[in-house]
Amino acid sequence: MAAEERTRTADSRRYVLGGGPGTAGAFRDLCARAVADWYGPLTPAARTAAGDVLLLVTELVAHAVRRGGVPYELRLDRSVDGVWIQVTDTVSAGPCPASRHDPGRASGHGLYLVQRLAAAWGWVPRERGRTVWCEVAFPPPPRTAAPAAASRPSEAARAG
Repeated sequence: MAAEERTRTADSRRYVLGGGPGTAGAFRDLCARAVADWYGPLTPAARTAAGDVLLLVTELVAHAVRRGGVPYELRLDRSVDGVWIQVTDTVSAGPCPASRHDPGRASGHGLYLVQRLAAAWGWVPRERGRTVWCEVAFPPPPRTAAPAAASRPSEAARAG
């Protein structure tokens, strides 16, 4: 399975992949690279958010693969508040989260995780499928200390 990066800007990445084994992992690897490029060294809070991004990308792609939608595009956008994830596939129906989460089930936890971890999520119908999206909040970068003001020599020191 070959990955083709079609669009790349400073704040947006768009990837196209075929379906099959390894699709979710390939998308996750591309996503990890984008987050590293955008955020550099991560604070502990940002590391948690980055982990959420990777998990949600994996779950959204796996959901599309299980439903037979062959995910064909992953789009990541960095905003002031975090990362917006969009997975476009060929499934026409909207995602249906289970009405009641059962932690004892072997599968079916993906949309539950999206609901719990994403700041917001939803889906948009397309001409040939749908786009399922979610947003993961990132903490603002830590403030760096302002450089110390250059001290001016006193009159006595200059005279002296």
